[in-house]
Amino acid sequence: MGVGFDVRILVTGANGMLGRDLVPALTAAGHEAAGATRAAFDVTDRDETLRAIGEAAPDLVVHAAAYTRVDDAEREPERAFAVNHGGTRNVADACGARGAKLVYVSTDYVFDGTARAPYRETDPTNPLSVYGRSKRMGEREVERLGNDGLIVRTSWLYGPHGPNFVEAILRQAGEKGRLTVVNDQEGAPTYAADLAEAIAVLVDRGAGGKVHFSGDGSCTWFEFAREIVSQAGMAGVETLPITSESLGRPAPRPAYSVLCLDRYISLTGCRPPGWKESLSRYLERRGRTASKPDDRHKEVGIR
Repeated sequence: MGVGFDVRILVTGANGMLGRDLVPALTAAGHEAAGATRAAFDVTDRDETLRAIGEAAPDLVVHAAAYTRVDDAEREPERAFAVNHGGTRNVADACGARGAKLVYVSTDYVFDGTARAPYRETDPTNPLSVYGRSKRMGEREVERLGNDGLIVRTSWLYGPHGPNFVEAILRQAGEKGRLTVVNDQEGAPTYAADLAEAIAVLVDRGAGGKVHFSGDGSCTWFEFAREIVSQAGMAGVETLPITSESLGRPAPRPAYSVLCLDRYISLTGCRPPGWKESLSRYLERRGRTASKPDDRHKEVGIR
């Protein structure tokens, strides 16, 4: 992408779980970062998006605004595609019009889960859900920009500024003392603060194309839940595995969506933190925060 330090950056979705960590991470890296929320402009409105990005005059846009409710997308596909595909097309066109670079945050759900080894950036996509298809269509809009576009795929995102799986587990463990969690989907939990810092590093390196980033290692949702309960010191909570079929979610999920991190490591010289280590830092940060985050989550997979 050919960008360096002291870049003027606009972050869409700045009030979201990732966006609220992105602006400070980019600022700490020496950039002039500003956040844009839906109140500033709606990415699904083409004219509004072109005007707002033109007036902001960024050198680079990090497009974190997205429709992320995986199950709801099955019920309202038009809305999911309007945001994730149409909105990304509008942002990409606005960037192209002023020669700005674009970083797009995407998902492991563009894959179908039939792999037996971590997915590389060059592996074929085959999304199973409306959400996954809408995000893949958004990727294609960014691909039109060539080296001026960077697609960062991530997985199982959680953080203090939005609905997340960790909070859902802690709440239900506290209320019920017993959890049943899906054990036939394997992926990698990713702490939003780690992803925000990774994006800042990739911007500094001038990365383009596609890059995968997640917590290092992998687990099932059941194993993730068990680790949450253990690290939180919630002795006596029974955690039982169930199947995705028995949970009955509207949207199909890939059974295996672990991302290969080799390209990120090669570009940056940094290995992402292990997912258990990142969970520990999240719980420590949570303990220092008086107001607790929302405990809903699009990916919960628990009863």
